Formats: sequence, structure tokens, C-alpha cells
Amino acid sequence: MSRPPFDPQLAAALPMINELIPPGFGPDHIPTMRAVTGARIASDDDLRRGGTFDVTEVPADEAGAGLLVCRPTGVTGPTPLLYYLHGGGMIMGTHRAPALLEVLDWAEELGATVVSADYRLAPDHPDPAPVEDCYAGLTWLTGKAGDLGLDPARVVVVGTSAGGGLGAGTALLARDRGGPALAAQMLLCPMLDDRNASGSSAQMAGVGVWDRTANDTGWTALLGDRRGGPDVSPYAAPARAEDLSGLPPTFLDVGSAETFRDETVAFASRLWAAGGSAELHVWPGGFHVFDAMVPDASLSLAARSVRLPWLRRAIEGL
Repeated sequence: MSRPPFDPQLAAALPMINELIPPGFGPDHIPTMRAVTGARIASDDDLRRGGTFDVTEVPADEAGAGLLVCRPTGVTGPTPLLYYLHGGGMIMGTHRAPALLEVLDWAEELGATVVSADYRLAPDHPDPAPVEDCYAGLTWLTGKAGDLGLDPARVVVVGTSAGGGLGAGTALLARDRGGPALAAQMLLCPMLDDRNASGSSAQMAGVGVWDRTANDTGWTALLGDRRGGPDVSPYAAPARAEDLSGLPPTFLDVGSAETFRDETVAFASRLWAAGGSAELHVWPGGFHVFDAMVPDASLSLAARSVRLPWLRRAIEGL
């Protein structure tokens, strides 16, 4: 089957990336992949940025999920909140993922607090544990907004890959349970559809980063025998949601050469059809999380350049 070409700069880096992260892997590879992602974490010194942020941890038994709180120093009034959900296919990753550093870049510009959720991972903790952890952390934060110096009217959920799917699921839970009102959601290459049956899933089989085999591995770890069947919750797989009305303004981006392309485009289209606000970027030749893996590529720089301006508009209500 033909497929979109990879961007030349990204393609040059792909062989080295695939040595660590092969495009398709099965459940037996989960411990190895956890070791790979766990070896690259942001330290407290990375997060403090020479005193720009105060860094504290809130344990799961207090907040419903472990929370890493990075609050700007010297700020007395309530700050916006960027609530970050890390990637990792539901099976790996950490709330100290290096991608958190980009969120801190935005927070420096916006005077915002960043909180990263340490949600539980499948298959050790299958659905609904991950999304319920994310929602519990959000409700705890907004409930403690006064004590924490947060502005509950300026809360943005930000998620990458699996975290993008969990972010969308968290927004749906907040809508349906009458929970915290979100100012916006930013879904970066989000993992939305357990059915794994799109055209882009078929096109990218065996190539790139996170192909349909890896996707089956992640979704099966989360859902077990329910994966792809009729009994999957829209909070676990937001592409399943029949009604996308009443959701906050949404930013979505995805590569043209990755498994999640079609489900991300379809989600944006359905948000528009439901009367919602959405900004969609499809980056030509991008594979999954290309901007994090090849940060100096021209396409990566272009992708990152549009995120802060959108966040600023969303937080300031422009």
C-alpha cells in the first residue's frame, strides 16, 4: 500500500530512532519499552530552571493521582493551569517525561502553573484506571484552586499521544459529570480510537514510530478482550463518543505519515460538526511525536511554533 513520504530530515533520523523504538512491538516488549522511556526523565533541577519554578509532588493518596506541580516563583495572584498528561501508549512513560519541558516553555511565557499527572499504566491497571486518575487529579486541583493559587477559569488540559487520548477522555468526563469547566484542550498526536482500522493505520503498518501492531498492543493492554468490540467507553477511546458538543476549544496536531492521522482529522471534523471550536494541523511527512524525537528539524520547529500563540489566545479568551 502506498503511503505519504516522510519529511527528508525526519527520515534521516528514523533508522537510529527505530533501534530504540521499533515501529511495531508486542506485549512481551512492554518491559523493555518502559526501560527506554524511564531512562529519560526531567529532574527537579530541569524543572526549576534556576529558580523560575517551585517544584513539589502531591501523592496519589491525597490527590487521586500523583501530581508534579511546577508553579512560577514570585507570582502572587492566581495563575492559569496547564494540566499535562504524558504519552506512552497507555503502557509506558512518566509524568517527568522530557516533553514536559516544552510545556514549561509555554508556562514561562504565560505565567502559568504546570501540573503533570502520574496516572497508572496498563496492563497493570487497565481501563478505567488511567482516565479516572487523570480526572481525579483535575478535580482535586480545581477544588484546591484557592489554596494552590490557580485560576479555575483558565485551565487547559494538554496531552501527548496516549495523554492526548486521556485528555480528550478527561474533557468528556468533565462535561458529562458536571465537573471542572475547561478553558481549552490541546491534543498532540492523540491516541483516540481502539478500533485501529483507519486508512492511516493500514498505510503505516511496519514503518515509522508506533504502527498498528504497537497500537494493538497498547489498546489491548488497556481494554483486554473489549478492544475493537461494542463495549468500549468513550472516556477510554474518545473517538467512540457519539456527541462531541459542549467541549472546550481544541487544538489538534498530527503527522501525515503516522497511524493516528485519520482518527485525529475525523475527531476535529466531528468537533466542527457539533458546533465546536477546533484548530487542526497535519504536518506533512511527520511520523508520531516527530517534533520531540527530531527537535531541530524544520518541520519540528514549525509544529512547535504555533502552539504557544494558540494557548495564549485560549487562555486570554481571544
